[in-house]
Amino acid sequence: MSHYRPFYRNYRGFVEGPNSGYSQWGYIIDREYANSPEHYTRAFSLIQADLIKLFEYVEPADTNLETYSYRIHELLMRTCIEVEANFKAILKENIFNPIDRKGRSRSEKTWNIQDYKKVNKTHHLSSYKVMVPIWSGISNAFTPFSSWVIDEPLPWYQAYNKSKHDRQNEFKKANFRNLLNAISGLLVLLSSQFRTEDFSPGTSSVSVSGDCYYYYSTEPALGGFFHIEFPTDWTDDEKYEFNWSDLRTQNDRFQKIDYDAIE
Repeated sequence: MSHYRPFYRNYRGFVEGPNSGYSQWGYIIDREYANSPEHYTRAFSLIQADLIKLFEYVEPADTNLETYSYRIHELLMRTCIEVEANFKAILKENIFNPIDRKGRSRSEKTWNIQDYKKVNKTHHLSSYKVMVPIWSGISNAFTPFSSWVIDEPLPWYQAYNKSKHDRQNEFKKANFRNLLNAISGLLVLLSSQFRTEDFSPGTSSVSVSGDCYYYYSTEPALGGFFHIEFPTDWTDDEKYEFNWSDLRTQNDRFQKIDYDAIE
């Protein structure tokens, strides 16, 4: 059975029907949908701008994927901090009350990647694909959460942790490949909440243009540089089905995901 109210910070597939076009995105710009979303999209915009600046020194190409440097390390740290911030925002604005082995509540400071992994089941993060449109070679497609499909760790997130805690010995893991996967991961997280809406002043709707110099099966993503492929594997029971024009006037127009019930 599909859902007749959207969840907080959760963009997902929609059952086609009357007014489904507007209803697929109208709820995203409702002020109750997410707490200060513009702060999260703005942080991504700054990271994306710094990545494009990095391209002046490291050409986006297959041959440079193992390149590492202090600038790449710095940007990897910032990006993964934002990844964690988005995961926490999703969990906090829904229902998540983790407990430790002694039955005591765990503070937000103790939340970790195993907690964040729950979000994959509700947002289908592992089904997203991100493309870097300007690239030399064939390795410009990134699926940053795909390893969760086979229940394995995220290599780029491991690289972040290792190079953060032991930079002397793990510095080489702060490379171009892991950086691009991390930034793609951040973009996926934002897209799974806000589609292509960046909440910049003057924005009135979520819109995507079909015209682009670079041809891909993907579409322009939030921020205007990357391309993205949204999940197509939503089951009918997972999809939304509502008329936002009617629902938007109600006080209880959103619902919370119970992450405590998700293994």
